[in-house]
Amino acid sequence: MRLSFDRGTLLLPGDLEDAGSLPGMRWDARVSAWRAPACAYRELCRELRLRRIPFCDEALPRLPRPPAVAAPELRPYQAAALAAWEAAGARGIVSLPTGAGKTRVAVAAMAHTRLRTLCIVPTRALMAQWVETLRAIPALPVGEFGDGRRTEGPVTVATFSSARRHMETLGNRHSLLVIDEVHHLGSGLGEEILEMSAAGARLGLSATMPEDPCRVGRLEALVGPEIYSARVEELAGRWLAPYSLVTISVGLSPREREAYEFELAVFRPFCREFFDRSPGAGWEDFTRFAVRSNEGKRALAAWRRSRKIIHYTEEKRRIVGALLGEHRDSRVLAFTADNDTAYAIAREHLVQPVTCDIGRRERRLALERFAAGELRVLVSARVLNEGIDVPAADVAIVIGGSLGAREYIQRVGRVLRPAEGKKAVVYDLVTAGTFEVRQADSRRRALAPG
Repeated sequence: MRLSFDRGTLLLPGDLEDAGSLPGMRWDARVSAWRAPACAYRELCRELRLRRIPFCDEALPRLPRPPAVAAPELRPYQAAALAAWEAAGARGIVSLPTGAGKTRVAVAAMAHTRLRTLCIVPTRALMAQWVETLRAIPALPVGEFGDGRRTEGPVTVATFSSARRHMETLGNRHSLLVIDEVHHLGSGLGEEILEMSAAGARLGLSATMPEDPCRVGRLEALVGPEIYSARVEELAGRWLAPYSLVTISVGLSPREREAYEFELAVFRPFCREFFDRSPGAGWEDFTRFAVRSNEGKRALAAWRRSRKIIHYTEEKRRIVGALLGEHRDSRVLAFTADNDTAYAIAREHLVQPVTCDIGRRERRLALERFAAGELRVLVSARVLNEGIDVPAADVAIVIGGSLGAREYIQRVGRVLRPAEGKKAVVYDLVTAGTFEVRQADSRRRALAPG
């Protein structure tokens, strides 16, 4: 009996009795055979052997393994994370703060297992960073799928979007799947990457796991459970730079307050009525309901306008100018809620914006100049949130944001890369009497629970 790989799925012959009880198997009348998602490969092979069903495994071709390379030296918590992953059967998610060396754990896993590896990452910038890190390992061939390149190696790095397009052919050419920023998955969007991979060994990396239990459940099914985690407070001062968190309460001008309350007067009644009628519903449920009616669309539009009012208020503008002047000898990262605010700050203070509109080459040059001290301030809405290394940064100014605790922890982590004598400071600008106060309390609890 032949087990084969077919465009992200596994096939077994149609005459196999009781195949429908095998992991993931469903009857496919189009080809008169049994079909399962490729992610069921390891469990399916185990079950076939347990049932003593003889089969010829043609699902994974015989391909060259990566060369033996020395595992990087690990800090104690990194070694504990790797040991937990190995003890969990080489499946699971490691949650470590930004700057704590998640990539190093993954490289050690590759070195220990010597399995052909596919690393998938959400952005081209992260892909370039992973490729640079892996190519620094002597004699390790590294392939790339993304940003116009399609080369395969014993270790290959791909963006989520490129992996999704090419998993039909890549899905059975690796035995270890590393998923950076794994929290992006689990909502249904893009999960086919994980389903179409036959890799039995899986390592997810994240700074913060999703709060939605449904997403967590999907990630546990497709990657494995969270098998190790550490928080910023546990590592700061020894493995991460010590830091101070300064919350600055910001007011609204009379004109801004009037505009803010006007928009909320449109939004609140519709929102309150929905949640009164739908106890236990979430924000996504509300938005799906709201777009079905003109009244709901007006409420959502008012909500968006209310947020835009407080993204960069008159007092935030004044305080940002004062902080940039106070820290003229530091390397500063300014984080905004949107690109419009980032560009406004860039124009006002003649500093470098780093946004999704800026090409890879210009962004790389900006980061290099920042590291060299030629630029002392970078301002960004989202691009610097995840993955990109800016170890020289020692001051963060959080002017606005909307992604909650995860975004905040990632932003704080940007300035926590350790360096001799470094003490980081994070300024959190919070508009009094608005939703930012509640969000700030939630973020602080996530950063330092208890």
